[in-house]
Amino acid sequence: MGNFDKIVNLCKSRGFIFPGSDIYDGLANTWDYGPVGVELKNNIKRAWWKKFVQEAPASYGVDADIFMNSKVWEASGHTASFSDPKMDCKSCKTRHRADNLIEAYSKGKVNPDVMTNEEMEQYIAEHKVACPKCGKSDWTNIRNFNLMFSTSRGVTDEGQNLIYLRPETAQGEFVNFLNVQRSMRAKVPFGIAQIGKAFRNEVTPGNFTFRTIEFEQMEHQWFCKAEESMDFYHEYKKKALDFLLSIGFSAENLRYHDHDKLAHYAKAACDIQYQYPIGWEELNGIHHRGDWDLSRHQEFSGKSMLYLDPFTNEKYIPNVIEYSIGADRLTLAVLCEAYDEETLEGGDTRVVMHFHPAIAPYKVAILPLQKNLSEKANEVYSTLAKHFMVTYDEAGSIGKRYRRQDEIGTPMCVTIDFDTLENNTVTIRDRDTMEQIRLSIDELVDYVSKKIDY
Repeated sequence: MGNFDKIVNLCKSRGFIFPGSDIYDGLANTWDYGPVGVELKNNIKRAWWKKFVQEAPASYGVDADIFMNSKVWEASGHTASFSDPKMDCKSCKTRHRADNLIEAYSKGKVNPDVMTNEEMEQYIAEHKVACPKCGKSDWTNIRNFNLMFSTSRGVTDEGQNLIYLRPETAQGEFVNFLNVQRSMRAKVPFGIAQIGKAFRNEVTPGNFTFRTIEFEQMEHQWFCKAEESMDFYHEYKKKALDFLLSIGFSAENLRYHDHDKLAHYAKAACDIQYQYPIGWEELNGIHHRGDWDLSRHQEFSGKSMLYLDPFTNEKYIPNVIEYSIGADRLTLAVLCEAYDEETLEGGDTRVVMHFHPAIAPYKVAILPLQKNLSEKANEVYSTLAKHFMVTYDEAGSIGKRYRRQDEIGTPMCVTIDFDTLENNTVTIRDRDTMEQIRLSIDELVDYVSKKIDY
């Protein structure tokens, strides 16, 4: 946990992530992305979109509304069964998830996903599992609490209707299956992708941005024939892992984890877990959902979800392979993966974030050696800013400025010195090797472009 605490502190001090409503002492498990963090997260989302929409044949994007007709959540099963098994500590009155208590007590050796509520209650009682808040073991029975935030729509009390903040983005892809298929003249197999906010009213363990009540999901639903579905399921397991490797993750920090307990409609499900400083935890999921989702929406809406195959004239409801990954959880994993403390020659140390250049918040930092070189430095800044996110820093010694850029993961620093005025060249310092080369300003755009490609 040592590095985790350091990462949290770095995030606040360097503008990655701030506590939500900070000047009002915050609101539990809410977080705001700062100037550096929002660039990092946006770059991660762009990289994902590029991989799964831009470069993927027959994949289309949507941006569905957060509020949906309440019947959507009846069809999906959320209003009836989307709940957490929670227990109240009778001593300190705090509320906790029973499955989280068991996982923490057993250090992951016991899997509560395969246990009934009664079995979880029995385990907690037999092992005298203590409350994380007060240390006592005096629990209520498990009660299931619906995780959806509800609100109402209407201008008068009499005209109000119950609606929900969506707990997932997937239903926006499912209800738009026919719209996308028809408007894009898409032929099965094809995919629908979306990046958007979701909300869950759950008890969170407080591990920074790992689990929050408001979060952003990146999801891709692949619609296919039943007989081809398992092949696509395995293909998406590999695609999901390959994407993580392509943006800088080490293979030894990732692993597949097949689900022991499947939803009644699921044919297969697998997580990719990342080794966070808090242990191995889910990073994303790949799920074979069968034809359950479209069948349910056909049943509840009364609209046919049948696809007519133009080659065979066969009518069928497609199966769905779902790939879902949290943008916030992935951003946290990227921060953990990139964080490093290096000992340099002479015994000095530096903190450096080894972001893949493609997702680094800023690609280049412009550093005039002295303030009287700022005019030329601003010219270089303006040139590069047309192509990349660039930052500018002229405060303090050049060494301290290098360290600041290392801590926010800027891949390249361009130093403007007096030779720049004479021959139009600059010094470029590499973040990882700290090696420096001399280059003409006219060559900078091409040089940086090649460095940040992936």
